Amino acid sequence: MMKPGRLSIVATPIGHPRDITLRALETLRQVDAVICEEARPGSTLLKKNDIQKPLILLNEHNEDEAVPQIVMRLLNGENLALISDCGTPVFADPGRSLLQALEDSGIQVTPVPGPASLTAAISVCKFDLRNFIYGGFLPRERGERRRALSSLKASGMPVILMDAPYRLKALLEDVTIVFGQDQPVMLGCDLTLPGEKVLHGSLREVTSRTVGKKCEYVLIVSGRPGDGSVGYRSRRSGKRRQ
Repeated sequence: MMKPGRLSIVATPIGHPRDITLRALETLRQVDAVICEEARPGSTLLKKNDIQKPLILLNEHNEDEAVPQIVMRLLNGENLALISDCGTPVFADPGRSLLQALEDSGIQVTPVPGPASLTAAISVCKFDLRNFIYGGFLPRERGERRRALSSLKASGMPVILMDAPYRLKALLEDVTIVFGQDQPVMLGCDLTLPGEKVLHGSLREVTSRTVGKKCEYVLIVSGRPGDGSVGYRSRRSGKRRQ
């Protein structure tokens, strides 16, 4: 009986091309084909790193047709890599249906970790994020979005949000209505790209600095007023960290 192949979930740069890991490059060179969300970003990534591999498209438009074909290739012994347009696959990109289809198949799924906009934003945020809620991509309809924000606010914990670049203005407006204009936030814009900006301040201040701006972003809303203005106490030592 033929031994099934392996699926590697490979994180790729969110902006700066040199953020790709050595292990990611090694994996992409060794697999039989690369599963990607869109052909152009996938082929660009491979060309930049002098890698030639067939591409298999997997996105929201072709999942029903593509997933069974990919599973069959894996069962037939091919080793494949799954990438997204940027960052860590599956988290907020296509791929979950493929993982669900592989349950009980005997096919090994291996993470090849690396860049992710979520962890990049967390690493430069001064709020206490030992506990937080990932709100992710909220509903597009304004009323539903505000209701979702109200539920997130009720937790009293920091909230991490993302959305499409063209909805930055609308999201900031709705967060301001629900949380108040003095709520401290951090906005990470175009992280790792040449125009990268990390903005800390109240919603009023951050909104005023993003007028007319479109960018890839992560918004972190503090769980309480004044969060981030001072350090937090270590549970072990009681000392204040900065």
